[in-house]
Amino acid sequence: MVDHLANTEINSQRIAAVENCFGASGQPLAVPGRVLLGEGILTKECRKKPKPRIFFLFNDILVYGSIVINKRKYNSQHIIPLEDVTLETLPDTLQMKNRWMIKTSKKSFVVSAASLTERKEWISHLEECIRHLLTKTGRQPSTEHAAPWIPDKATDICMRCTQTKFSTLTRRHHCRKCGFVVCADCSRQRFLMPRLSPKPLRVCNLCYRQLLAEKKKEAEADRRQPEPIHSALLGYEPSSGDDSDKSDDDKADQWPADTEFYTSEVSWSSFHS
Repeated sequence: MVDHLANTEINSQRIAAVENCFGASGQPLAVPGRVLLGEGILTKECRKKPKPRIFFLFNDILVYGSIVINKRKYNSQHIIPLEDVTLETLPDTLQMKNRWMIKTSKKSFVVSAASLTERKEWISHLEECIRHLLTKTGRQPSTEHAAPWIPDKATDICMRCTQTKFSTLTRRHHCRKCGFVVCADCSRQRFLMPRLSPKPLRVCNLCYRQLLAEKKKEAEADRRQPEPIHSALLGYEPSSGDDSDKSDDDKADQWPADTEFYTSEVSWSSFHS
């Protein structure tokens, strides 16, 4: 299907339509050999509450963003290289069904589909694209993944000290290493984790001690073996940071009312053929 669509006019039109929907806030998506395979709305489990997000599956990347006007305007664009993606099916909860986790070295998060069939379709297409890319590049599947953030409502107390109770005055924080919800006293440290960010990030006290110990071991290993080991992903620039606290109520003024998404008779959760 990828080879069939790669150089077609309809594929170029579809990618251009996605670029137009993100407008100036998005990155260019049209590159030689890239094919838009499908799109759909999935529910993303964010820090404060689950939110609908638009997802676009290409043969080499997964793109998602916030919905301002469906099929007209999206923002907060995120681009994930599929080579870095690992999937994990999750059990249903009382609030969310048909869940799975998208794990990468920079960010991991949970999404859910409207039906079990839709989840199977998404996972099947994602796994096929990932398998094809890894075969093409000769890379092994990624084994290092960022921890998903525990939702704020999952706990009323700090998950480290188990003493501090959160309130309007006592804020929740997240450790960027383990994803736990922690209080300020249990997360006063910052640590540089280059895979996640070029800046030092908030970590809980336990993870800080573990990271310091790992850094000490790496320094000792570097003294024995001075040649640096470069990551294949260091050159990749993420499109944006965490979107969980951003408002979905952006104004749509000055957006052309006659902007058209490509027409299709199939449902919004379709995969193109």
